[in-house]
Amino acid sequence: MTTLAELATTPAHDSHETAKFTQYARAFAGLFLRDLYVLRRELFPFVIRVCMNPLLFLFVFTYVIPHMNAGAAMNPTAGMAGSAFSTVLLPGLMAVAIMFSGIAAVALPLAQEFGITREIDDRVMCPLPVPFVAIEKICFSAVQSVIAACIVYPLAYYVPAVHPTTHITNWPFLVLVVVLASLTAGALGLTIGTSVKPQQIGLIFGVVVIPITFLGCVYYPWAALTHIRWLQIGVLINPIVYMSEGLRAALTPTLPHMNQFLIVGMLVASLCLLTWLGIRGFLRRVIG
Repeated sequence: MTTLAELATTPAHDSHETAKFTQYARAFAGLFLRDLYVLRRELFPFVIRVCMNPLLFLFVFTYVIPHMNAGAAMNPTAGMAGSAFSTVLLPGLMAVAIMFSGIAAVALPLAQEFGITREIDDRVMCPLPVPFVAIEKICFSAVQSVIAACIVYPLAYYVPAVHPTTHITNWPFLVLVVVLASLTAGALGLTIGTSVKPQQIGLIFGVVVIPITFLGCVYYPWAALTHIRWLQIGVLINPIVYMSEGLRAALTPTLPHMNQFLIVGMLVASLCLLTWLGIRGFLRRVIG
């Protein structure tokens, strides 16, 4: 039975918890708005960074080569659904934009904040539990990844000589995939940024990021690897595979793609694992 003392102290305890939650929420929003202000000031470099790689790839492989009458030779996977290479490529390039933006938004700034500037010390001084400082970075990077996907889509649609065929039948699934992929990319960026020394970030891009991109079913559907069974199984540890396949299932359902439940499940699993690893590394670098 509840005592009179407990009844007297419960409202005060609840009020204290509410005040603490409000304080944390305001601190989280403050960090988020600060990063948003910095992004607004650097919007033009951000857009250039997002556009340059997919624009050049699209221009060469979906505009120049088809006009040279070599498009069929360069498109071994499009025949799986009678589609142009641009249809195969569109979801993959969006996944690459999400991945690169998420990693660049977290790993590169962390290299500076843990390095010479030590800006990370100012961030962890805010009235917010240290793990939530890391989570804020993931959330903000996800915003950049969503923007990057929205920028790349019209490029991938209008630049090719033959416009890709897209047909969205399930908008909630598309939104879910984009959000999960964006958060996963940010979590991967946090894991990379807290696992390597600042001077080794450039090496990680060459050794880790580029290989997982080329082996991430970006330029071909996962089903096209049927005749290379060991590789088809091996790439399943790569989170960008599920980003590409998820966007392919949402935007170009006529192409072969993974089961939607498998895609969502693996994106959630990747997000949880990478977030745990990233926060663990963040705490080690900040506190330990």
